[in-house]
Amino acid sequence: MIKFKSLNKSSLFLKILKKKKLHSKYFTIYFDKGIYAEKKGSAKNLNISFVMKKKIGNAVIRNKIKRKLKTAVRKVLSQRNIIDLDYTYVIFGKNNVYKDKFTFVLNEIDNVFRKIKKVNA
Repeated sequence: MIKFKSLNKSSLFLKILKKKKLHSKYFTIYFDKGIYAEKKGSAKNLNISFVMKKKIGNAVIRNKIKRKLKTAVRKVLSQRNIIDLDYTYVIFGKNNVYKDKFTFVLNEIDNVFRKIKKVNA
């Protein structure tokens, strides 16, 4: 099983935010290759962070949006081999994730990661 590893330094966030991005109805994703150095010999991790703005709602709503996005990424990661583990991703969730059904969010995550794979291929 591949574990999620979140970015924990503001300098890494700032580097990622200056790189490539894709917008969708449910989120904005920033990505770049090789920002976060992985130690050799350790288990594979997916370097991904889920970020919410405080304007979106209270903590319950923000955490529910993050949980939906994390679950969708986990499903796409386990079912299909389209997420590149050498990349670092930062996902900014939007309020539409809270309002819409999980299947729509899952399809959008799948489509966006396919676009990222095509752009970088």
